Amino acid sequence: MASRRFGHVTLLDVARACGFSISTVSIVLSDAPLSQNVAATTREHIRGMAQQLGYHPDAFARSLRRQRSQTIGVLAFDLSDPYCIPVVHGIQAGLQPAHYLPLLMDAQTQRDLFDNYLQSLLERRAEGLIVIANWIFDETDLLADIRKNNVPIMIVSRDMTEHGVSSVMVDNETAGAMAVYHLYELGHRRIAVIRGPEQVFDSAPRWAGIARGAAECGIRLDPRLVFQLPNMMDPASGFEGGLDCAQRMLASGVDFSAVLAFDDLTALGVVRGMTKAGLRIPEDCSVLGFDDVLPAAVTTPGITTIRQPLREMGLLASQWMLEAVEERERGIVQEARLFQAAPELVVRMSTAHATTKRKKKAAVRKLLDTTRGIREYSLIETFESTAFSQPFSSEGVYEKNRCFSFPGIGWRARSSAGSADHAASRRMAGAVGLHTSSHRRSHRHGRVFGGGLVEDRRS
Repeated sequence: MASRRFGHVTLLDVARACGFSISTVSIVLSDAPLSQNVAATTREHIRGMAQQLGYHPDAFARSLRRQRSQTIGVLAFDLSDPYCIPVVHGIQAGLQPAHYLPLLMDAQTQRDLFDNYLQSLLERRAEGLIVIANWIFDETDLLADIRKNNVPIMIVSRDMTEHGVSSVMVDNETAGAMAVYHLYELGHRRIAVIRGPEQVFDSAPRWAGIARGAAECGIRLDPRLVFQLPNMMDPASGFEGGLDCAQRMLASGVDFSAVLAFDDLTALGVVRGMTKAGLRIPEDCSVLGFDDVLPAAVTTPGITTIRQPLREMGLLASQWMLEAVEERERGIVQEARLFQAAPELVVRMSTAHATTKRKKKAAVRKLLDTTRGIREYSLIETFESTAFSQPFSSEGVYEKNRCFSFPGIGWRARSSAGSADHAASRRMAGAVGLHTSSHRRSHRHGRVFGGGLVEDRRS
């Protein structure tokens, strides 16, 4: 038998190897009804040779004959986001038993890439399209072209039924209210909220649910404790946004006992920011997220969250897609449907009952331009009985006998705030649980050095 030079094993290769015609080999390997007219020994010989050569049927040739590609496009907004993976797993679980191949594509939160993939799906004759996209995008001409070609579309994570597209998502408003109820039951009344980016569809309904839940519980949401994430370029933006919001919360000087973050990655950023500031989670501050992605479950502390049934949402989208494809073959146009999955509270280690007294530890904090006249504020961590603070700088007349006292921590720091900033320095001290005292009093515990450095002599 002559060896093949390139390419996949074909029916012609099998026919040449076993000495039968291509039509006979095709009938046998496709298990066509006519194969029963072929002798059993011949059928066994042909199948044995096909297995020996490593032959597999040509799906492209079969698609041309049947005018069916048996493929479903799956376009995710960003596969590096842990939100997408469970949805994809659900879609795969739904398509595999029906022998449909998912063509998985990653738009990487780039609109141009999204449009290019839509065009490729049309050219490759995908039988349907499932989009995982919670960011808001305008309806494009390509989406219109897909509908003109009678290609069914399903959207996971946002509502596009008004555009004639079936949608599967979580009930975001109920989820937002559920988060507030949980914190209220734990005794939290001063709740900081981090809203989602404006471009993300979940942001508005989730905030509406939070506002409704707060009103029902009699909680006033302080505008100074409501923050909003910027538009995200990648999944890490949520974590970085949570870290930044945590620092701004602490800098505001407004008291709070819990943080309700837009999603789990944002909540992880908040935990990092609070921990860097010396606060303990949940003893000093409770933190709650949304989605229940894998990092929320495996981190320490585990993040209490409002779970979206992501895998189940993907599974339902694939089942609806298969139904739509079959109905299209029968000439039936399926009307757009909307399914809102019920959220679920998952309690882990990041939330606890509110405490009336919050313990402060000496930790690194840098709050720049926080209040009038104070240009720099810096604390560094204590090491046994000795600690130092960085010099303070300010405009105006210096009043050298002003000091910050840190009760129970074991060290002091001097302020160079001018007399005009007396009240401002007191507000700054109150923001982090400190009180002001005189220079004379500080000498009872330590010696003041030039440049604002203080040595503590207490044990």
